[in-house]
Amino acid sequence: MKLLRQLCEIHAPSGDEGQLKQFILGYINQHQHKWKSRPEIYHGEGFQDCIVLKFGNPRTAVFAHMDSVGFTVRYQNQLLAIGSPDAEGGTKLVGNDSLGPIECELFYDKDHHAFYNFGRIIDRGTTLTYKPDFKESRNFIQSPYLDNRLGVYNALTLCEDLKDGVIVFSTWEEHGGGSVPFLIKFLYEEWRITQALVSDITWVSDGVEEGKGVVISMRDRNIPRQSFVRHIIEIASRHDIPFQLEVEGAGSSDGRELQLSPYPIDWCFVGAPQQFAHSPYEKVHRQDVRSMVALYKVLLKTL
Repeated sequence: MKLLRQLCEIHAPSGDEGQLKQFILGYINQHQHKWKSRPEIYHGEGFQDCIVLKFGNPRTAVFAHMDSVGFTVRYQNQLLAIGSPDAEGGTKLVGNDSLGPIECELFYDKDHHAFYNFGRIIDRGTTLTYKPDFKESRNFIQSPYLDNRLGVYNALTLCEDLKDGVIVFSTWEEHGGGSVPFLIKFLYEEWRITQALVSDITWVSDGVEEGKGVVISMRDRNIPRQSFVRHIIEIASRHDIPFQLEVEGAGSSDGRELQLSPYPIDWCFVGAPQQFAHSPYEKVHRQDVRSMVALYKVLLKTL
């Protein structure tokens, strides 16, 4: 879990993903010589902070968003949410501004407006995230930002033996999206990609349990084409990979923007379930991580 720990410790809230982009590019450069095939790497001008890796003759793309929830410093000691953080008063927040490193404390007023407690004024516009606190036990991994550093971990793991496929590291997902439209335009116009998997993290719920396997989402707030979802379910069943089916009416992902794009893209959210979403205590069962990686490897060979 060394790689996952490293990913969880990187400061990359929505709109400020540059550090994680550089880490991923460095990881690729360091490890691609050990992969079964080397990808074409697309980033920089025209891609903002996103990264696209193209292997062989791709049929399917995997989308993993890099960003996390957090806070933006406003005026005086006020904070604005990035995405939907779920943290109690007293939570430690970290970041950097023009005067150096920051470790401050979150608190709320009687109207539940967020503020920070620190020994000086923090530069306005500074982004703050939960202080890293990665913990492992026999069955569980607990850390801030498993959503979606676990999805990024899964995508990087796939690169090790991927022959044909596209891996996409996107931005802004937690705060309304915005990068997927130009990314899917590139993928469709360059390689006619019409299939996508969303490598992200979902919730433990009354119908989804920890330790019972990766989740294949049949719908959330959006509804993907069910014939494609059923095909994925059939592949998982045929390969005897533990999985659970999710049916929800709320929540969203990069899949929303794929569905709203002007391109004929089939998509499905496939990811591990977690407890305590968007809090500093996100928690995932190791078995669900293993089945997530295993199913993705099978899907990219089969779809």
